[in-house]
Amino acid sequence: MTRASLDKQPADVAAMFDRTAERYDLLNTLMTGAQDRRWRHEVVKAVDAKPGERVLDLAAGTGTSSVPFAEAGAETVACDFSLGMLRVGVKRQAGVAGLRFVAGDALKLPFGDGSFDAVTISFGLRNVADTDLALRELRRVTAPGGRLLVCEVSHPPNGLLAMGHKAHLRYGLPMLARVSSNPDSYRYLAESTLAWPGQEELAGRIQRAGWGKVRWRNLTFGVVAMHHAVNPG
Repeated sequence: MTRASLDKQPADVAAMFDRTAERYDLLNTLMTGAQDRRWRHEVVKAVDAKPGERVLDLAAGTGTSSVPFAEAGAETVACDFSLGMLRVGVKRQAGVAGLRFVAGDALKLPFGDGSFDAVTISFGLRNVADTDLALRELRRVTAPGGRLLVCEVSHPPNGLLAMGHKAHLRYGLPMLARVSSNPDSYRYLAESTLAWPGQEELAGRIQRAGWGKVRWRNLTFGVVAMHHAVNPG
């Protein structure tokens, strides 16, 4: 596994998620102290999917994050580049009306221009090899006036909290990695989080990708941030 802060090889990242697919949702809950459920709830509220709308949930993994959009009546596509995650999702979410799983690369999405009313990606944007290209691709497949919601790790604006957060990433997660059956996933999480831009920098990159009305809201003191934007068309 290459170091996340230096070079992200798509095949390596996909293989890592393939190996954790069966336990991915459980590990998320454990590592975040069940905060992941709250974050998903906030994303669902922010996207505000309506019946008949078309929603793309990119980096959807097992589709846990996609189900609420489908249950709201939106035609929902759960897209991911890890076939292992998608296979688990197809089994777990069988019977959810309006939800389909599609294998796809964030840098070359397999959808036509303007295909979706809303696009969202949670904890997946930092995994792509080219963040700016992925943001442009998301805009390409979004209809004019459509909306973007990015939920991603971030950096607490409070200096003391930021120090504690960095200490956890630098020392706490590597300790977990030593006793884990998949240590790469813990090291990758720590490195990719430390290397990820802050809220204002990410907002600027979203705007430069052609999105308008860019704003963000911190969750859990800024450990996570939600960025909103609209495709001006």
